[in-house]
Amino acid sequence: MEYRTLADEILRGVGGKDNVNSVVHCATRLRFKLKDTRKADAAGLKENPGVIMVVESGGQFQVVIGNHVGAVYDALVKGSALSENSEDDTGDKGSLFARAIDVISGIFTPFIGIMAASGILKGFLALALACGWLMPESGTYKVWFAASDAMFYFFPLVIGYTAGKKFGGNPFVTMMIGGAMVHPLMIAAFEAQQPGAQSEHFFGIPLVFINYASSVVPVILAAWVSSWLEKRAMKILPSSLRNFITPLICLMVVVPLTFLVIGPVATWASQQLANGYQFVYHVSPMVAGAFMGALWQVCVIFGLHWGLVPLMINNFSVLGHDTMLPLLLPAVMGQVGAVAGVMLRAKDARTKALAGSAISAGIFGITEPAVYGINLPRRRPFIFGCVGGALGAAVLGYFQTTAYSFGFANIFTFTQIIPPTGFDKTVTAAIAGTLIALLFAALATYFFGMKEEATPEVSEKAKADAVQAPRGKTLIASPMTGACIPLENVGDPTFASGLLGKGVAVVPTAGRVVSPVNGTVVSLFKTHHAIGIESEDGAEILIHVGIDTVKLDGKFFTPHVDVDAVVKQGDLLLEFDVQGITDAGYDLTTPVLVTNSDDYLDVIPAGVGQDVSEQTPLLTLLR
Repeated sequence: MEYRTLADEILRGVGGKDNVNSVVHCATRLRFKLKDTRKADAAGLKENPGVIMVVESGGQFQVVIGNHVGAVYDALVKGSALSENSEDDTGDKGSLFARAIDVISGIFTPFIGIMAASGILKGFLALALACGWLMPESGTYKVWFAASDAMFYFFPLVIGYTAGKKFGGNPFVTMMIGGAMVHPLMIAAFEAQQPGAQSEHFFGIPLVFINYASSVVPVILAAWVSSWLEKRAMKILPSSLRNFITPLICLMVVVPLTFLVIGPVATWASQQLANGYQFVYHVSPMVAGAFMGALWQVCVIFGLHWGLVPLMINNFSVLGHDTMLPLLLPAVMGQVGAVAGVMLRAKDARTKALAGSAISAGIFGITEPAVYGINLPRRRPFIFGCVGGALGAAVLGYFQTTAYSFGFANIFTFTQIIPPTGFDKTVTAAIAGTLIALLFAALATYFFGMKEEATPEVSEKAKADAVQAPRGKTLIASPMTGACIPLENVGDPTFASGLLGKGVAVVPTAGRVVSPVNGTVVSLFKTHHAIGIESEDGAEILIHVGIDTVKLDGKFFTPHVDVDAVVKQGDLLLEFDVQGITDAGYDLTTPVLVTNSDDYLDVIPAGVGQDVSEQTPLLTLLR
């Protein structure tokens, strides 16, 4: 129910179901393709406590959710009947570059997780061989190698399916085209080819057999041709024949065309692309490393990194290895180091908690919490993270560190850069470069990236002045009666970390919520467990009754106001059944947050550790 509520709110924020052409998700983001981006409420979505950030880039409207994006996506699709292949060509297609990024991300995002997992398993097997833990002849190694290699060997099947969906064709037809490309009969014909021997023919046209296992570009082009042909056939054929004649035409035409023209041309193009990258890289590996290390996270912010993912995969397909992936490891760990610097320097417990969770995600390759939650809002830490990434990646470039399997750049990447011959200096360079990135970003952020916080003496004086709310300060009254506790003691880490804003929490003893200010009701969750108010002077206050009470779906809650209602301090906003909610097993601790805390110099609690009553001073906002 919690994810369903968030999914509904996001769908409204993007302009409703009718404004959505398609939606997919990656590791942390919902990626919408909208008919009209002007109908989307990006500012409103950014204020949603379940949304980390909103990014518009590459022809996509991206809503950053976090690690639980898969659950939100499932709730979104189930509740709205949307699907990732609900494309509609009537929408604005944007620039050629934006369309290319959209196509690439649409093809690769559905299986990026399992592809990364396969790459990590390959890395672990390389480590096991290098350390002598396994032998290539052992059954254990063979089983795990098959598990790790299946994804890459059968790329034409997997990409055939996702490309068919993206291009609006029958994905099972395009998957079968990919299957024909790696069929054992075709692989055997390739292996049996002898130089100078008479070639086989298709209706008199010479055939050139190529090993398409692990290939990328040929099947994408074949899927596009098949989808184009399918759409034309569907318009011509009578409805009684479409279901089986259309796939028949696609298979009979596109499969031979792939072996005769599409495959050889695409294979040649793939080789030229790989050779072109190798040429640019070898001109100056250090410069290439510094460039990638500095700008990779900038590309991630705007979703432009998808333009480079196929290039890395193509390198693995054509060359059997890739030198770009290792360069991204210092870029990732540079941001992790910057967060560590913030955590060490910060005096606020909530900032430390948020930074700690961002570090945990970052070392596994998920940098959005670090970038959006910590580094980017403070600017300098993000810059230091990029500079650290450039320094570290320059070291990896100098030693030409190479990866032998694809995956996200994360702590496991170290296992993926172990050469088949065993450990060498490139692995040592990877460790050294990554440590340089992490340590530089951490130290630079610690010493130069943080503004000085108020001294404890100043804070105590400010707290003493809070109750009087003198000129230049704004007073927030308590919306309920109960015991006031520090926000960091709340059982939900989202509130406790301060990610949603500074404030306090009240454990209520009476089932009433009154307005803490004169202002306007700007939000009322449909489950009635949370309400947002904007005061007359611009303070945005969120009152969230209980922890996880969204799951009650409105039971035990009675609202007394609607959205846009103008209220005075002390007006009754809603009532709730204390006993009923408690008996249902829910914690009634109620965070009272100032969600636009960044607009104030400080948000100072009053009465923490004491009992408070309705309309007694609770928070003081310093401008």
